[in-house]
Amino acid sequence: MVADMIPPAAAPAFLANAGWSDAAIVPLAGDASFRRYFRVLDGGRRAVLMDAPPPHEDPRPFIAIAEHLLADGFAAPRILARDLTQGLVLIEDFGDLRVKEHLDADPAEEMATYARAIDLLADLHRLPAAQVPPYDRAVYQREAGLLTEWYCPAIGLDVDVDAYVRAWDAVLPVVEQSASPTVTVLRDYHAENIMLIDRVASHGLGLLDFQDALAGHPAYDLVSLLQDARRDVPVEVEAAMLAHYKAMANPPADFDAAYAVLGAQRNAKIIGIFTRLWKRDGKPRYLSFLPRMWGLLERDLAHPALAPVADWFAANIPADQRHDALQEFAPI
Repeated sequence: MVADMIPPAAAPAFLANAGWSDAAIVPLAGDASFRRYFRVLDGGRRAVLMDAPPPHEDPRPFIAIAEHLLADGFAAPRILARDLTQGLVLIEDFGDLRVKEHLDADPAEEMATYARAIDLLADLHRLPAAQVPPYDRAVYQREAGLLTEWYCPAIGLDVDVDAYVRAWDAVLPVVEQSASPTVTVLRDYHAENIMLIDRVASHGLGLLDFQDALAGHPAYDLVSLLQDARRDVPVEVEAAMLAHYKAMANPPADFDAAYAVLGAQRNAKIIGIFTRLWKRDGKPRYLSFLPRMWGLLERDLAHPALAPVADWFAANIPADQRHDALQEFAPI
């Protein structure tokens, strides 16, 4: 057991109070945040212990969104017990079969599995948004700014940050003034956060990692799914799934432009986040995803709606300072 996956000291007492006093606690996963997950085993029972230590983490948004999704008929984990002071939450265990590993083992299932994930989003987008903060200009700009805050200094580039902000201000109205409905945006809806579960509800898909949900444009979670930061989604799958979604949702004519803008915004953000995970948090493995992220970002920047942002990138980050440019600093 690695040191950072030792169960929290408060876990045994928490589990005992929840009726799991004889349970074994085994490491399950960590993630890019301070959250950690452990599997709790007690005879034939199993659950997942989320360790969301304060002050770094607050499990209340996860609990609130889980309960909202459950009430709307989606398969979020049921909350079995909670101790908000300790940051401990006992949740339903969806097992081990994530979409990513399922498709790694059976690529022939790709179209069918992604279609189910798209069907789930279409269902979600027919419902009123959860009572969560808006995905607004300030959030978009703060997130996009992670690229200039972390990536550019990491490769020694002195860029025009003010012009970067102006470029995003020029393109974000495509999203903000869209005729699309405001929906619950899960924000990390991708193959590593979707579980295949044995139930009819929610298209047989279990949802994870939605605690940062906001109310925003429906294209964002499509980007998260189809321009996956950690998995190559073939362009023909992306195109087919976008067509599948449009056939059900009948979005307005500006949808493709909004999808491209949100794709560029999300991919720029992730490049910044993954660089930060290396520089600040000592997690160099995230650098291995940067070539994929740059490729996706450049595809999005080719859309006419992104012209001001594309021009900024052309003027400030040369092609040879993208993709694997960080390899000389931390081999990928």
